[in-house]
Order: sequence, then structure tokens, then C-alpha cells
Amino acid sequence: MWFEVISGLKVNLSKTEAIPVGEGFPMETLASVLGCKIGSLPTSYLGLPLGAPYKSTRVWDVVEERFRKRLEKIQRDFLWARHLRDRPHLVSWKVMCAAKNDGGLGIRSLAILNKALLGKWLWRFANENESLWKQIISRKYDLQEGGWCSKGVRNRYGVGVWKAIRNGWENFRTHSRFIVGDGTRMKFWKDLWCENQSLEDVFPILFNLTVNKGGWVAEAWEEDGVGSS
Repeated sequence: MWFEVISGLKVNLSKTEAIPVGEGFPMETLASVLGCKIGSLPTSYLGLPLGAPYKSTRVWDVVEERFRKRLEKIQRDFLWARHLRDRPHLVSWKVMCAAKNDGGLGIRSLAILNKALLGKWLWRFANENESLWKQIISRKYDLQEGGWCSKGVRNRYGVGVWKAIRNGWENFRTHSRFIVGDGTRMKFWKDLWCENQSLEDVFPILFNLTVNKGGWVAEAWEEDGVGSS
């Protein structure tokens, strides 16, 4: 084969697969001549997806996770060395990533840092009402009720930066606290505007009895002091 002649290396046919693309030469005959297996798409090559829909988030989740672990391993090896006999592991990596005030070294966890950076864009979307980039995203995907975030990106062509950011909204929302203001952007039962839990969780019986479960704070309050049902 040309590869063997030019490189001087030999192809290990027992680990080689012939993968058909479209219609062509009978694969059984080709595999028999070459002495290799018959594979199919999608598959992986050098740890990367091959033949899978490149816009599918599931395909790249594995790559992202592997990349993150590889970077964290580089950090660990710098502090511990690669082998236990060279430098004993006296503390766990989780402890080392803890804040200095909590007894750690303050090393940033890449997974947590990535979530924080994505969450920063959600924070900016909720607050930068006049920004051009927010107006473009709002026009493209429309806004959720209250205008804190865009609606979910569900179509197959919506894979991109904003879709990855938007996927973290529910987690971001559960860790956010809201200032009521005039009450026109705050859900009375579902948003965290009173204490550390939503009123839906604090008063589940009342929530089940109420008629307007998705009502706003402004709708549940009247200036004469009488609330709505």
C-alpha cells in the first residue's frame, strides 16, 4: 500500500475498518481483499466524533468533558507530579479547588468557572436592556414572560453560542434573587422574591387552591390593601 511504501510503517489491518459512504464497491469484497473489518458511521476517530451530526450538542458534550478533564489533569500534575512516588497526594483535588478561607488553595475548577462565565451572560441579558446584542437575540428567539431571558432555543438550527448559554437559565434562575419593583416582571408564586424559597414551595396547599397560578406580583396587590385571588 502507498502508506507503507512512503512511510515505512505497516498498517495493522486487525484494527482497521472500512467504512462505506454512499453506494459503491461491495464492502464485503473489499474487506475480504484487505483483510479488515466493516464499520459504519457515526464512529469515533482519535477520540473525536466522525460522521455524527456536527450540530448535535450530545456529540460535543463528550469532547468538552474530555477537554475539561485533560486541562484539570495538567493542573493536578503540576502540583502533584504524575506519579504518587514522586509527590504524594496529601489532599484531594476538590479541597484544592476550595477557597483559601475554606482551607483550599483557591485553584479554579474549570467546570464551575465555565458555568460562571456562561451565567454572566445571562445576568447581562437580564440587565442590559439597550444593548444591541440583546435586541438581536430578543428579536430572533423572543422573550420569556417578564423579559429576564429569551425563550428556549429548540429548533435544530439554533445550535450555537447563545443556545449553550440559554441552556443554563433554569439553574441560574434558581440561584438568583429578584427585587420586586413595580411587580410587573415578577411571578407571585414561582419567582424568588420573598425569603429563600418561592411561595409555591412554601405554601403548596394555597398554591393548589389559587386560580391564577402564573400571576404577577402586581396582579396580586391593590393600592387599597386588598389582594386579588
